[in-house]
Amino acid sequence: MPTVRYGEPLNVVVVAKGHPYLRDPFMAMFDEMEGIACTLVEQPAAARLMSVANLDDIDALVLYDMPGLDFRAPSPPAYVEPEAAFKQNFLALLDRGIGIVALHHAIAGWPAWEEYAQLLGGRFLYRPGKLRGVERPDSGYRHDVEHEITAADPGHAILQGIEFPLRLTDELYLSEVFEDDVQPLLRSNHKFIRDEFYSASLAVSGHMFSNEGWSHADGSNLVGWTKRARNSPLVYLQPGDGPATYAHPGYRRLVENAIRWASSPEARAWAKPEKA
Repeated sequence: MPTVRYGEPLNVVVVAKGHPYLRDPFMAMFDEMEGIACTLVEQPAAARLMSVANLDDIDALVLYDMPGLDFRAPSPPAYVEPEAAFKQNFLALLDRGIGIVALHHAIAGWPAWEEYAQLLGGRFLYRPGKLRGVERPDSGYRHDVEHEITAADPGHAILQGIEFPLRLTDELYLSEVFEDDVQPLLRSNHKFIRDEFYSASLAVSGHMFSNEGWSHADGSNLVGWTKRARNSPLVYLQPGDGPATYAHPGYRRLVENAIRWASSPEARAWAKPEKA
């Protein structure tokens, strides 16, 4: 197994695209992180880069991408199956123990690959479908929500130096969260109920900001968690829709702390399964 290098300066690859975003305000957030060198790679090139051979000196991957969805298809979005080589390479990176920090819309990535949802701890569904053997409705979204985030695990290293409640105006999701498989980190005070969100399926069919005829059970208010993804420590942070959030000092500290924790030998030791 290749040697895993931890410590500062940290070497981080930021993966983006597949969902619209403003590159300069987004990357400005990383430029201010002292002792962390971040390189942006966009999809689809990023998928070809993700292998142990190419990322042997990387401490962490930040996922802000949304691959595997074709919004130009006749009945969008079409689900695109990842290539077998990508699956093999990505899983090999997780077996190696690379730190993963997934942000916002990354939870919608690779919808044709169910294991990806299991690795991240949930899924945003653009259309109804089966997940964990159960039929699920399409997920909900709501822009510009003013809400307060509280610490579900106040002692965790990722939450140090952040003033709670963390007040953000950001997009929220009513989506699938596998609470039985994650370690809670952050919770929102917003109501995660059908009437507070709009249907993703209606949005992509041309009916933005509508929930007419849409049904969805009450959802989880968990908006941040850690979990074990094979041998890798993984952090998912649901906030991160646009420039106002990118520029928020509390959010910047949250992302930086997540990168530092996911890159640490302590996190890697926590993630690695104990030998029987």
